[in-house]
Amino acid sequence: MANLKEVKQRITSVVSTQQITKAMKMVSAAKLRRAQDRIVQMRPYSQKLTAILNNVSASSEGAADIVYAQKREVKKVLIIPITSDKGLCGAFNSNIIKATNAAIRQQFEGKEITILPLGKKAFEAFKKTDYTLVDQFYGVFLDLSFDVVREAAEFAMDGFAAGDYDQVTLVYNEFKNVATQIVQTEQFLPMAKEETEEEATTAETDYILEPSRAYIIEELVPTSLKIQVYKAVLESNASEHGARMTAMDKATENAGELLKELRLMYNRTRQAAITNEILEIVAGANALEGS
Repeated sequence: MANLKEVKQRITSVVSTQQITKAMKMVSAAKLRRAQDRIVQMRPYSQKLTAILNNVSASSEGAADIVYAQKREVKKVLIIPITSDKGLCGAFNSNIIKATNAAIRQQFEGKEITILPLGKKAFEAFKKTDYTLVDQFYGVFLDLSFDVVREAAEFAMDGFAAGDYDQVTLVYNEFKNVATQIVQTEQFLPMAKEETEEEATTAETDYILEPSRAYIIEELVPTSLKIQVYKAVLESNASEHGARMTAMDKATENAGELLKELRLMYNRTRQAAITNEILEIVAGANALEGS
């Protein structure tokens, strides 16, 4: 049985850990509210813009000439895994790493792979591999804004337009709620048309476009694609704080359970020590009486 000093040290250590996890849970809860507000506000705008773009491009004679929609034989692939900069958020980051590796094995076996990580954890994971690594944009979460994310999106778009990549894929966590994040492996380029309720409604709308339909497409397509990447980053950011809040809440509960066991052990050890002292005193008194 452990001595009292060891048990007391363990209790002190667990109490300190519990205070840290509780504080981290509160910080994540505060950050989650802001991140959740941002993604909730972004989703309708992104969906509406995509629906309008699909409507306009579908009815345009020059839609097939959109450079970002051109399909070609896939030989070179750019994958953009989006993780966090920090850990202590459960399986949040490892799920993205696993999904990226799974996509490479199942979809892009034998292709030339380039990784553009967004988030320090993705950068650290893939810099140990033999894949070509773009290390310019992994610090986007240090100062998260549309301008910062836009640079990474433009890099991918320019690479696709120049023929450096035949396909660009996003891997990120979609935010559902605090306890649920869904890993998405989504084709970014070439543009894939998605059928949605919003699009079905918009498809019946006849837009009057100025100065011209071709000009609108030329301006709208790049903007829509950049917003798509920004939306994925915001989804990941909200998911990160939700995952960390859940993980820290569970860690705090586990620390509480461990404290109960340690305090029970401490009391038992203390009782045993007192009992032994009493027995020693009684034995000594009996010995003195016998002598």
